[in-house]
Amino acid sequence: MTAAELIDDLASQGQYHFTTKEAVGRLGVSVAAARTSIRRLQSKGLVAAPHRGFYVVVPPEYRRLGCLPADQFVPQLMRHLGLAYYAALLTAGRYHGAAHQQPQVFQVVVAQNRPPITCGEVRVSFVARRNAADVPTVRLNTPRGYLAVSTPEATAFDLVGYPQHSGGIDNVATVLAELAERLDPAALASLAPLSPVPWAQRLGHLLERVGAADKASPLAEHVASVVNETTALVPSSPAEGAPYDKRWRLLANVQVEPDL
Repeated sequence: MTAAELIDDLASQGQYHFTTKEAVGRLGVSVAAARTSIRRLQSKGLVAAPHRGFYVVVPPEYRRLGCLPADQFVPQLMRHLGLAYYAALLTAGRYHGAAHQQPQVFQVVVAQNRPPITCGEVRVSFVARRNAADVPTVRLNTPRGYLAVSTPEATAFDLVGYPQHSGGIDNVATVLAELAERLDPAALASLAPLSPVPWAQRLGHLLERVGAADKASPLAEHVASVVNETTALVPSSPAEGAPYDKRWRLLANVQVEPDL
């Protein structure tokens, strides 16, 4: 079997990824010979490598992209690496209908920092969250299997927890406004213990700010029972003299301007 025949055989079975080890076994050649054959396929745009030793078969419809779309290889790559993951932040927001601004990078949460991936025109960035495996997800079907995506409620917490990865506080508010109708108030409050307390304070304040106060009532009860300190909406900005939100024990130290 040649390398070209190998990828045709894989694709005919609906499998669009393989490893160097699998290629060595199927081709019956050395590691060096397998890599040489794979590089020839890469030079023709038939195969791409989002990670060392992990390859994807690129069908004709994605040749211009130079890779499979991220949602069609990230689950398989994470399984290959043995990592808990989920699609998150603006990427998750898009899957849940908050598509005001299309993210240019596919965002994935894992337990530890990882370098970003560039595969053709596809870019994947990673955000580290120590308890990533505990965050609730939903399974969404893709043409190559399924993708784990944070639930709307978990997405809301991540947005306020990682505003630097979410386009800033104004964009966070914009996405929350679009996400609000998908949020279950009880589920939102039940997730609060998974995150630092200030995340709940900021999330509740922003939900009220975008007209979704009805989604935040159970969360407010949780905050009232656990909060001991006042937090700032944006910790990196000066808070002296900022308006005080008594319900959330929060200093609204920036003027939030969602794009609604």
